[in-house]
Amino acid sequence: MSTFDFDACVVGAGAVGLACGYALARRGLTVVILEKEGAIGQGVSSRNSEVIHGGLYYPTGSLKARLCVAGRRALYAYLTAHKVDYRKCGKLVVAADVAHIPTLEAIQTQARANDVEGVEALTGAQAMALEPGLKVVAALVSPESGVFDSHGYMVSLRGEIEDRGGAVVESTPFEGATPLAGGGFRVSAGGAAPTTMDVKYLVTAPGLGAQTVAALIEGFPKSTIPTLHYGKGVYFRLRGKAPFERLIYPPPIHGALGTHYRKDLGGQAVFGPDLAFVATEDYTVDPARAGAFYDYVRKFWPGLPDGALDPDYAGLRPKIHGPNEPQPDFRIDGPAAHGLEGLVALFGIESPGLTSSLAIGEEVAARLGLNGRG
Repeated sequence: MSTFDFDACVVGAGAVGLACGYALARRGLTVVILEKEGAIGQGVSSRNSEVIHGGLYYPTGSLKARLCVAGRRALYAYLTAHKVDYRKCGKLVVAADVAHIPTLEAIQTQARANDVEGVEALTGAQAMALEPGLKVVAALVSPESGVFDSHGYMVSLRGEIEDRGGAVVESTPFEGATPLAGGGFRVSAGGAAPTTMDVKYLVTAPGLGAQTVAALIEGFPKSTIPTLHYGKGVYFRLRGKAPFERLIYPPPIHGALGTHYRKDLGGQAVFGPDLAFVATEDYTVDPARAGAFYDYVRKFWPGLPDGALDPDYAGLRPKIHGPNEPQPDFRIDGPAAHGLEGLVALFGIESPGLTSSLAIGEEVAARLGLNGRG
């Protein structure tokens, strides 16, 4: 019988990688998580909206639909139990003109099919009574949506893993893996103290690094690795008092949910992200993009003052589709996809990945044949 240094190795200590590690640790496995950055959650997980999504939009039966709804329910329970800050503020999906009303009707139908609780249609007057300052002709209300402290969540997951005898190792990049003859993998890790370790299970969840990591695994079929596209989104912060309590979302745009409004946990208003496909990993925010934000936001909030938006931050989404291509589902590739027993590789885990993270962890455990919960 082989002797393993750890039962499982997870590559990537963002929200999804940590949630995968948590799911495995709950089943009694010893887990090591390798993170190339000097701290957890420094990639996609640190540059998002911190929104808890209801699960309204995604095709019924898709991983995104199923895992978003299950993940959201699990996430609220987890945040409550672990005293991580959140605000279940609800969301309005708004139509600023009558041409968008059929889109809202389609979203409501999709939400019902996805078993999303409490989604109701509102007239423009009803929506504007809830949020004075809006200018809309119709809306949907989703009471299950919210915002939360994603960093506090990741710190908590790390603590749960370490309390169960696991380790989260920072500044330690994954450098390759070789399948072992009797099952499992020999994993090479770099950093200041390079090492190798033998593990029974390997899970790759490094966000923007998913394709690079998969290519470093011996025997992983290159033809199954999807092309990575950088979907850049920038955010602008409002100078002044936040105008609305709920999340405000216009209808989705092609390839994303579009520029939306949120009041963060600190009470400040933030708009974003937009979407632009870019060629490099670039986090700059061009102040000139504010012009498009003013035009977009004033469609539903005409009271946005001139000069009130300041550049805030940018994020990159690990998209596996290009401009004008259909937006695909999450890729959670187990042995049936790549032929390597004991390996699950994740690709294209963008929105609603943060909301779905706990359910993604459960899905990964199931695809490894670990169906019991700790």
